[in-house]
Amino acid sequence: MRFAIDTGGTFTDLAIEDDSGRLHQFKASTTPDDPVVGLLDVLEVGADALGLTRRDLLQRGDMLLHGTTRAINAVVTETTARTAFLTTAGHPDILLFREGGRTRPFDRRREFPDPYVPRSLTFEVPERIGSQGEIVLPLDEGAVRLIADRLIAVGVEAVGVCLLWSIMNPAHELRVGRILAESLPGVPYTLSHRLNPILREYRRASSTVIDASLKPVMTEYLRGLERRLREAGFAGRVLVSTSTGGVMDAIEVADAPIHALNSGPAMAPIAGRRYADADASMSTAIVADTGGTTYDLSLVQRGRIPSSAETWIGEPYLGHMTGFPSVAVRSIGAGGGSIAWVDEYGLLHVGPQSAGALPGPACYGRGGDRPTVTDACLVLGYLDAEYFLGGSMKLDTGAAQCVLGALALTLDLGVEEAAQAVLDLATENMVQAIEAITIDQGIDPTQAVLIGGGGAAGLNASAIASRLGCPRVVIPQTASVMSAVGMLLSNLVGEFRATFVVSSREFDFVGVNRVLSDLESRAAAFIRSAGAADADSSTTFVAEARYPNQIWELPVELRSVRLISAEDVDTLSTDFHRIHEEVFAISDPESPIEVVSWRVRVDCRLSEMDLARVADPNHEKGSRSRPVWFPPVGPRNAGVFEVSEMTPGRAVDGPAIIESPLMTVVVGPGDVVFLSEWGSLVLTPAAGCEETSTVSKSGRRSE
Repeated sequence: MRFAIDTGGTFTDLAIEDDSGRLHQFKASTTPDDPVVGLLDVLEVGADALGLTRRDLLQRGDMLLHGTTRAINAVVTETTARTAFLTTAGHPDILLFREGGRTRPFDRRREFPDPYVPRSLTFEVPERIGSQGEIVLPLDEGAVRLIADRLIAVGVEAVGVCLLWSIMNPAHELRVGRILAESLPGVPYTLSHRLNPILREYRRASSTVIDASLKPVMTEYLRGLERRLREAGFAGRVLVSTSTGGVMDAIEVADAPIHALNSGPAMAPIAGRRYADADASMSTAIVADTGGTTYDLSLVQRGRIPSSAETWIGEPYLGHMTGFPSVAVRSIGAGGGSIAWVDEYGLLHVGPQSAGALPGPACYGRGGDRPTVTDACLVLGYLDAEYFLGGSMKLDTGAAQCVLGALALTLDLGVEEAAQAVLDLATENMVQAIEAITIDQGIDPTQAVLIGGGGAAGLNASAIASRLGCPRVVIPQTASVMSAVGMLLSNLVGEFRATFVVSSREFDFVGVNRVLSDLESRAAAFIRSAGAADADSSTTFVAEARYPNQIWELPVELRSVRLISAEDVDTLSTDFHRIHEEVFAISDPESPIEVVSWRVRVDCRLSEMDLARVADPNHEKGSRSRPVWFPPVGPRNAGVFEVSEMTPGRAVDGPAIIESPLMTVVVGPGDVVFLSEWGSLVLTPAAGCEETSTVSKSGRRSE
């Protein structure tokens, strides 16, 4: 039995794969002050539903996979450890200068951002390694020991070390690490050449200090998690999801916690890809994960999940770059808990502020006094106040009407009209975010399927698809816990890289194959340490290549583990030209290429699990209906159907509401939906439907 638990901003999700391969899904409120409490709470909910005690349930498990926002929250809220930065003398401003670039070049009111580590905690090490690995200036060990004394004096809790060209010769970084271990026992440190051996000093330095700053926080969290799980009865393996779309053992994440920065969001596209394959025959899928706090978006193209090396914490150029490739996920502050508010000019806004888990939306009855998207959906009749989370949580309709009523007075609208305005604006924010990752990048959303994940996915998925022209929407049966299901479908992943610059015109076969041999050995060692057999693992070798004098590289997958002939180099060049054409719409086949670095990714399969039907109990409620507000006609009597009572393949025409214990799907007038063999709801938005009137941000109705 395997457990996957994703801790979100509002709810903590649990997916259980039992010994027969059936899936069970549950939710409990997140506990921001101590996320492990919410994790244990959702296990309690799952145990109760299965007729077990929590200890009995945990004792049956052999693996627990965990997605956590602990790392990213620590960075965003600036609650990481007090961290020092050690770098080569003469280069103290690496973190300050960054890489340049501005998203709003003419906005002079924006202050230049502070570096991740302030100058007061930046220390210059007398040494210098050259670009070929030669020692230009020997390391001054006495100066390093004096720096160590100053680190103790200022109360440093972690240290990041990034020396120039340590990727070519790590001798000085290694010696600095040994001195730190001797002088500051118990204080964690990160060496850049071990963590992230890449060119570009800012990216390497940024990843190094971020990783070091997270070590005390994540080590305490993960050790506490494992200890409390053991005390609760779990004796299996604990793994954590990573930004690359895989999982790692918790102890390895504690050693390199930067990999957990996008722990949860990177998992939704893993599941979304499987559902796109199973329920739609389209090569492009837009995977949207609607949570209580954020709306996370990713793409699947030709069965591949794109990754990005341009991964920033916060706004590009103003935030901090992680320096690691990550599953390309775009997040905006739009979710079920997003707060609706009116500014001083009378303009309506939704988000990015969120009511979170505490106090939550007003309808949760926990003290929330501001209108949210969830409150709006309850007022519109989309949600059943008696059946939220399968009836385990009752919603307060009166409280939702009260906060929406106050908003309606401000906008000079009726309560339902104000609720519709809130939902319309949230939908528009989501549409614009999708357009940014599709239309703005030359991808046609009318040729894509929209995969809706998250507990709030079904509330406006049809409206989003209609705005974008998406011909089909798939709402998986596991939509409300899709990130957790993605963990169950993911692999144990290890990535290793090395810098070795070579040109296709003067190709160093000996040097390149030496690098590839070393990477292959490290991959084999990872497979052995993971306890995986060769049949359960795969390795992918990649060359990071560019045209001469270009700034950025493109990843090119190698067709073989070694490059032994001119034909192999020609094949690599041809593949690069093709990829460059796909990305930039131009290529130069007559030009040589330059490979800057090499890497290998190892995927070890953890389970034979494929998509499976959810083992939810049958909730027989019979034929029902209720009034639901649909623009522009107002209230319509909509049929209400329980997912477990639907017959696969039989269509249901809108207007209708499709419900399950953890999910509600709104089927608008003219929409058609049916249940697939995998238990997904496949919805076709109304084709060519007339434009409905909308409410603008000012709150005025436009026709």
